[in-house]
This record gives sequence, structure tokens and C-alpha cells, in this order.
Amino acid sequence: MVAFAIGWSHTAFGRRDGEDVESLLLGAAADAIADAGVEPGDIDEIFVGTFNAGLSPLNFPASLALGLAPEMRFLPATRVENACATGAAAVLQGVRSITAGARLTLVIGVEKMTSLSTKAMGEVLRKASYVKEEAALAGGFVGIFAEVAERYYQRFGDQSDALALIAAKNHRNGCANPYAQFRQDHGFDFCRAASERNPVIAGRLKRTDCAPISDGAAALVLADAATAAGRPKAVAFRTIQQVNDFLPTSRRDMTRLDGAAEAWRRALAAAEICLADLDFVETHDCFTIAELMQYEAMGLTPVGKGERAIREGWTQPGGLLPVNPSGGLKARGHPIGATGVSMHVLSAMQLTDSAGDFQVPNARLGAVYNMGGVGVANYVSILERA
Repeated sequence: MVAFAIGWSHTAFGRRDGEDVESLLLGAAADAIADAGVEPGDIDEIFVGTFNAGLSPLNFPASLALGLAPEMRFLPATRVENACATGAAAVLQGVRSITAGARLTLVIGVEKMTSLSTKAMGEVLRKASYVKEEAALAGGFVGIFAEVAERYYQRFGDQSDALALIAAKNHRNGCANPYAQFRQDHGFDFCRAASERNPVIAGRLKRTDCAPISDGAAALVLADAATAAGRPKAVAFRTIQQVNDFLPTSRRDMTRLDGAAEAWRRALAAAEICLADLDFVETHDCFTIAELMQYEAMGLTPVGKGERAIREGWTQPGGLLPVNPSGGLKARGHPIGATGVSMHVLSAMQLTDSAGDFQVPNARLGAVYNMGGVGVANYVSILERA
């Protein structure tokens, strides 16, 4: 273990009127540095994760972090992007910086999404698909996952109950998370039925099946082993693995997340553990069908049997493997570039007994899965209480 998280911060996710990428980024960075108990001038390198692709007029944000303090001038700062997995991609670069000899790195994930209309937002997010083939699908990126759901239903049967159970679980979990955009327990019946308040967005997917448009930021201070030693809190990276798959969905089986499954296999092997050793998982539920398929990718159930994990309560709080105790993207929100960093911050909170009302009791080992596209960019981190 060569990299440790020693400080972190997380803004509330949602509509952040009056803030922009710069204010969100600087606020999260300052809070993480203060939380780590270090000085801005102690940082060796900075990585900023932001998807943007038209979300903000500023497409060159990394050096904004230098504005925290005069002594940060001339620090190397790099923007990282990998669609919805941008946050975890930035975390991976931070870990690699530590591995290469840096003492402290700062990783920030940030996105400002609510400045655009819903239609314009859909066009931006569509850019994370293989537009040569997939741009014509109705509903933008939601339409792509609606097609995934349709094919899954055709092969494995109607999953409407399972998706509603996942949505209800994550909304209920989100009630306990002070950073979550949605803190309402909608319940199974509301999530199961289409209604005026829960309309169909595309295909089989209703509003409660889709992560919302969000603004927000999260940040981590990473340290080498010598710097982390003796600190009041530290969370170790046992591993972080990246696996990319083909971009066109036409080249893959849309009812399987094979890239995710490979990332999980590599991460568990590198960490020398099995899935049963984990106390919780924060996974990428951009849509409820994605969480269902991720149960299968991580090896919790066989392919086509993911519904058993939610139906039998395995992924509920207190179950065999609690999944998204924070409420997931569904309730917490999904500011694209911030999401993967957020998942690592919330996992670090779990592993330092500082997650408050959404704490998993006695959590010592957790995992993060952050996904870009439809299983295209796949990152799995295994984190351990140090």
C-alpha cells in the first residue's frame, strides 16, 4: 500500500445557484487541505476531474486550484477526463503520482450542470456515447440505457420490481446523507408505478430510475506511507484498477458489463481478497438498471440473476453486502466530474467511522466502482481502514 487518503471534503450536491466551477473547486480543495492538516504549499501535484463537454464555458480549469494560496503558484496541475468515470480517473492519477514519488497530491472532482436546460444537458451527455451509431436513439443518454434495459428484460424477464426496489433502497439511504440532493424516502410503490410525479423518461425507465442533474465538488488529499503514518485518520488504497471496453455498444453484449466484471476481477485479485470480505460497495447507479447489472459484474450473483440480490435484501443496510449506503448517484446526485471523487470520499468516511447516520457498522474494507459510458471506462478501488 503506497497511497493513503488523509483528508477529504464534499459539498452538498444539487442545484448550487450563485456558484460556478471555480468557486466549487476552490471551496472543496480548501476544505480537503484543512481536513488533512497540511498547508497548501505542501501539495506536490494537483489533478482536477471535470467532464464539461459544454457544461461550462471554461474548459481549462486545472490551474484554478492554484488560486488557493500564493505558494501554490507553479505547481503542476492537470485536468483529467473519462466521461462519467472522470472522478475515479483523477483519483487514479493522484495515486500514481504518489507511487512515482510525490509526498502529497490533491485530487478534485467538480461539475456545474444546472446552468443548461434539460434538453441541452442531454446533448452534452450524448457525447459520452458512440455518436456514429447511438446518436439517433431517442432520449439521449437515458435512451441508451433504456435500450440496455429493454434488451435485459427480453433476455432475463421483466425487472420492474427489482429496479423499483433499487430506487427505493437508494432514496431511503439518501435520507441519512447530508450531502445528498434527494433526501426523501419514496418507497417501493411510488418507484414502481409511473405517475405524474414519476413519469416515464425513456423506455422502461422512470424518473426514479435516473440519477439527477447536479452541481457539486469533492476533494481528496493523498499521501505516501511515511506522511500518512501516525495521522489521526488515514485510508489505504489496497488497489485501484482501470479497465476500458469497446466504445460502440454494437461490439458488445448490452446485457452484460464485461469491462466492469474484468475490473472487479483484477481489483479483488490485486487486493488479495474476495467479494465476501467487503463491508460495503459504493457503485455507479446512474440508472437503476446499471446497479442491477453491476451486482452481476462484481460477482454477487450470476448473470441474469441480479434481481435476487435486491429482492432478498443482500444489498440493503445490514445485508450481506450493503450497496450505496450513501444513497448512490440516484439520491446523492451525479455531477459528472465530481462523482468518482465523491464515492471515494464517502467510502473514506465509512472507513473512519465518520459517516454519521449512514455509517456501516464496523466497516474496515470497502470498494468503489465508477463507470464511464455504458461499461466503457471502469474503475474499481479497494479501500481499507489504515
